[in-house]
Amino acid sequence: MAVIARLKEDIESIYHRDPAARSAIEILLTYPGMHAIWLHRISHKFWKRNCRLTARCLSTFSRWLTGIEIHPGATIGRRFFIDHGMGVVIGETAEIGDDCTLYHGVTLGGTTWQAGKRHPTLENNVVVGAGAKILGPITMHEGARVGSNSVVVKDIEKDTTVVGIPGRVVAKPTMHSKEKTERRSAMAKKYGFDAYAVSPDNPDPVANAIGQMLDHMHLMDSKVQELCQAVQSMGGSVCTEKLPELDVGEFIDAEHAAAEKRQSTLDEFDPII
Repeated sequence: MAVIARLKEDIESIYHRDPAARSAIEILLTYPGMHAIWLHRISHKFWKRNCRLTARCLSTFSRWLTGIEIHPGATIGRRFFIDHGMGVVIGETAEIGDDCTLYHGVTLGGTTWQAGKRHPTLENNVVVGAGAKILGPITMHEGARVGSNSVVVKDIEKDTTVVGIPGRVVAKPTMHSKEKTERRSAMAKKYGFDAYAVSPDNPDPVANAIGQMLDHMHLMDSKVQELCQAVQSMGGSVCTEKLPELDVGEFIDAEHAAAEKRQSTLDEFDPII
């Protein structure tokens, strides 16, 4: 039963992180990242029991099948997701926490031929973009993000974004940035949609434009509320009726229907079949 629960957990995590996922059967049959992770879990058990040759043969078969190379000695946490996966390499002493995401072409490699810890450690909720190389016994602390094709050779602090060759910090968490992100998320929910990937450190110009619009709408709402209170305190009668909610109509209905369909498909899935 523990295996079935773990399998369902992995499928659900893929649903949450990949909008292209349409059904549990599709994930089981066509997602090489999931195949590689489950084959690794088996080979890792053999490795821990000192059946090293069997473990290496199984990991080699997994590499041939999926294009993903994970050394059986690597330690991997729960809900790990490898998107696309081709060309991913994870070394023997690498350690990966829970809820981490790797894209294709990522390397968690070593920088020495000496025995011992020589590969990176990824704490929980780390995201590594396509083609990035993380080298040496360094630590990517919780929530760290690495841009595509970056090369990282130093420890990265919590919730920090790194890009470039060599990797350089482009965004650090501050109280101001956290407050701005929370405010934008609240405004996005109020106006009927989720401003996906809108954050103060996002380099995408469209996402930044949407974020600035949300900030402006939040400021206007606050100012209008203050004006209404001031006029009413002087005996006026304004803002007596609640402003109408923004109706995005069929878009919201379609999104809710799609979400319900995906959830029902996941609930009905039985891995024993």
